[in-house]
Amino acid sequence: MPLLPRIALGDTTAVDECLDRYGALVWSLASRLSPTNADAEDAVQEIFIHLWRNASRYRDDMGEEVTFVSTIARRKLIDRLRKFRRDQAHQSPDELDRVEVGNPGLSAIDHSDDSRRAVACLEKLRENERQAIELSVYHGLPQSRIAEQTGTPLGTVKTLIRRGLVQLRNCMKIGSRLHAEGGVSV
Repeated sequence: MPLLPRIALGDTTAVDECLDRYGALVWSLASRLSPTNADAEDAVQEIFIHLWRNASRYRDDMGEEVTFVSTIARRKLIDRLRKFRRDQAHQSPDELDRVEVGNPGLSAIDHSDDSRRAVACLEKLRENERQAIELSVYHGLPQSRIAEQTGTPLGTVKTLIRRGLVQLRNCMKIGSRLHAEGGVSV
């Protein structure tokens, strides 16, 4: 059941459920597209505040809630990344060497349980789904550009991303449940 319409109606329990359901997904995206742990934390907070303030904009007849959440998160993160890069242009070369943005290598954030689960879940996707999501999320490409770059029809790209995000959400739910129960996570 979608949570955003409940949030729009003022249901405070839906806010906690929204954090539980989408927190790991948003954190995973933020950790990949943020220069520091602190910036990722700020980005996650900004994204959820935006989601809650704009919860009434979600329409379930236009797509799944997870797609709406990930699209909002991706757009906010890309905007933050662009601003960071503009600000970076005004720094000295020594300052630039200390910061790496969107580095898929190990960082402090990659050591968190949620990030490890998200990466494990992403690796379980079919290659074409993973590629479409990575191009969209990590590289900020619009779906039309992904279609052009991969030689895949636009409708197929949209389906791959949607299907992949649903599978990620389900995998993260299972992993979170197992982790909470003290079992082996994904």
